[in-house]
Amino acid sequence: MENPNNARSRVWSCTGLGILLVVLLTWPLVFSNPFYVTLGTMLVLATIGATSLNLIIRTGHISLAHAAFMGVAAYTCVVLEMRMGWPFWFAITAGCCASGLLALMLGPVVLRLTGKYFVLVTFLVGEIIRMVFVEWQGITGGANGIQQIPLSLDLFGSSLQFYYFALLVSAICVGIVWRILTSDLGRVIDSVREADRVAECSGVPVIRIKVMVFVIACMLVGIQGGLQAHLVRAIDPSAYNMDASLNMVVMNVLGGMYYLAGPLVGTGFMVALPEMLRGYVELQQVIFGIILIIVMAVLPGGMIGAFALGRALLRRFLHREKA
Repeated sequence: MENPNNARSRVWSCTGLGILLVVLLTWPLVFSNPFYVTLGTMLVLATIGATSLNLIIRTGHISLAHAAFMGVAAYTCVVLEMRMGWPFWFAITAGCCASGLLALMLGPVVLRLTGKYFVLVTFLVGEIIRMVFVEWQGITGGANGIQQIPLSLDLFGSSLQFYYFALLVSAICVGIVWRILTSDLGRVIDSVREADRVAECSGVPVIRIKVMVFVIACMLVGIQGGLQAHLVRAIDPSAYNMDASLNMVVMNVLGGMYYLAGPLVGTGFMVALPEMLRGYVELQQVIFGIILIIVMAVLPGGMIGAFALGRALLRRFLHREKA
């Protein structure tokens, strides 16, 4: 017989997912202005980066090179399309494979590091990749990047069609992450994060699991890179610097690093808040910093953790009233 707590948790999850789907599906209908439709497209694309980074975080690592891997895929996709005439689908597939291949080459080395050492090395990797984008002017266009990216698919010319296409792709990517985290592999990932030496002694191939998750996450964020390049129709190295990686980390911290819904909530907050504070540009970073400090100090489980805590307290209160 199913545990009542698990059943209630499933009901809450399904309810939240249903509300989220209704909001996302009706967003362009409620806010038909192209600006808000494009903002919605940026938001659903950003969820790919945040949830794919959540996969790496689940293994116990915080990568500051995630945006750089997104840049590798974006540049590969755009260069293959514009310089070699590849169709979009082949080009974005090649971009994701390039990002994954780089992760496969670096992963066995960097994933042996832990804590601040891994953070520092990934920061260094991200900066090296960004400098390659800047210095390899013949291919990447240098600091100016590549402008006027062609509309490879007809739907890219319509903000509404692009939104629903991005929503479908994002849902598939989040679904892949959800399937991994709720499978036996997800439980192995949790064991690696909680006690990697114990897991290794139990026969778990820790490094192999970490590398596999690292490669999958870097390939997924490559999808965001390729689509985002066609949304903005321009790419340059500043879009893939340490700030972009840090934003993905903040999305996870604010929403809740150890909940799949965490990066989704954090992404909505991080994409929407700058637009709400458009009149106070000089104060945006200060406000972000204050919110981040408060969440880290008071809500270690992020916003989703606070919601789960509130729900548990309410349930305990109701049970006490019945008693």
